[in-house]
Amino acid sequence: MESLQIGRAKLTWLNGGVNFLDGGAMFGVVPKPLWGKKYPYNERNQIELRTDPILVQLDGKNYVIDSGMGNGKLTDKQIRNFGVREESSIDQSLAELGLSTDDIDAMLMTHLHFDHACGLTKPAGDGYTSVFKNVAIYVSQVEWDEMRNPNIRSANTYWEMNWKPIQQQVIPFEQELTITDGLKMIHTGGHSDGHSILLFEDGDDTWIHMADIMPTNAHQNKLWALAYDDYPVTSVHQKEKWMDYGYKNKAWYTFYHDAYFRAIKFDETGSRIDQVERERYEYD
Repeated sequence: MESLQIGRAKLTWLNGGVNFLDGGAMFGVVPKPLWGKKYPYNERNQIELRTDPILVQLDGKNYVIDSGMGNGKLTDKQIRNFGVREESSIDQSLAELGLSTDDIDAMLMTHLHFDHACGLTKPAGDGYTSVFKNVAIYVSQVEWDEMRNPNIRSANTYWEMNWKPIQQQVIPFEQELTITDGLKMIHTGGHSDGHSILLFEDGDDTWIHMADIMPTNAHQNKLWALAYDDYPVTSVHQKEKWMDYGYKNKAWYTFYHDAYFRAIKFDETGSRIDQVERERYEYD
């Protein structure tokens, strides 16, 4: 597992699973000759995407950003359609660090699409139960409302089995929430109406988790929005805002989906000045 110390915060990437999605969908209106230079693709024009939660250890607390692909919840059809090659092994990742799900103090959910929220619950008897029991689950109020009442488009990704078992643990917030000194969740909208990012500032040390507004290093271009985005223009404006902010502060940008990089640091011009590569594995 890769780790990165940024100021008081230690970030460690857990194994949340992997899937392969259509590259065109992940890059929206951007032509393949352009995005294909930035991110590898296979013979089916699919790109490899991790779904790896980030453990944030800060001031004696353990926080986890998003929850991975989960286990035993997808049908054979969903596994095929979503290109899932590996499900989560969060328990094993935590065990390697001497931790368990009981040691997590809060879940920080950027949004609740299935590839981010399936790891919140697991099969139990004829239903489902919470994985991170008695843990606060933070998410924007807009996202929580849509999760429980999806529209005709979002119903394909907001699933009842991912929210009903944990509804008593959810603590929604409006525009901004301070998790602890220096760490905030900020509602941006864009990818989903309730999408949020995370911002950490500790003196001169800054990291920004853009979640699915910039899911991979290849999405650095401010105009490159996903076809999956419900509000792509909002995504573009929010990316512009937070990339400009991060460049000015030489921030690290962390990734949940990138199969090649865990984090990248940029200077004031947007040029890469440091990076943490992901250890690569091959999938059959």
